[in-house]
Amino acid sequence: MNKITYILLMIALALLACNSSPNKSVEPAKSYSITKQKLMGINQQLTGKDRELIKAYIDRHMLTMRENPSGLFVHIYGKGSGLHPKKGDLVNYYYRISLLDGTECYKSEPGKPKSIVLGHGGVEAGLEEGIRLMRKGQKALFILPPHLAHGLIGDMEKIPPRASIVYEVKLVDVQH
Repeated sequence: MNKITYILLMIALALLACNSSPNKSVEPAKSYSITKQKLMGINQQLTGKDRELIKAYIDRHMLTMRENPSGLFVHIYGKGSGLHPKKGDLVNYYYRISLLDGTECYKSEPGKPKSIVLGHGGVEAGLEEGIRLMRKGQKALFILPPHLAHGLIGDMEKIPPRASIVYEVKLVDVQH
């Protein structure tokens, strides 16, 4: 069990312990509701902090990006051609992934774009959402908050727990 998982487990147990008293019985449904509300509050605080860090990155790099309702930050450039990719389409793209501090985590090899079928998983939810906004030939910059990237635990290799990631993407082919 890694540190982050252990810490989150301890927080959840502490929250549950706060809701129980040896002298007072609490209905399970009420206890669940109270715990759920507390966890939702913690999640909202963390999401707010993630958004602040991303906005600071955008300001520091003088970027113009829009925020989707999901929390994905998007900047697409270049004319592009064809239709937007949709679920079931095969897409090929070049990419570079880095952290907000500039640390490069991964990138595609020159001449070897990555291929995925949209809607079949295997990539970050935020990346798939962003690719669906593009057209063949376009480039994009996406910033994925943790809930659209690798979440609470990271990828266990180069992306740390609860990290927002910056994706640079060039969509080279779409097969409908």
